[in-house]
Amino acid sequence: MITRGDILWLGISSGVTGGLIGGAMLGIGMDLMVNGQPFGFIPIMIGGPSSAIIGWLLSRRLARQLDQLDQLDQPD
Repeated sequence: MITRGDILWLGISSGVTGGLIGGAMLGIGMDLMVNGQPFGFIPIMIGGPSSAIIGWLLSRRLARQLDQLDQLDQPD
């Protein structure tokens, strides 16, 4: 069974890893823009969606665990 702690851990881990990845991409993009590279906007633009993908993948893993537990609980 999925517990409250699992859902809490999902939120914390996706927030932390998403923030780290998004922040790193923002920092790299800003550095490129300040130094005059015109393609520096690309990491800035994809920083948000790429950090959201982490939370999406973690939630899919949690949903898969829930499906496996439901299949084990059902009698044949």
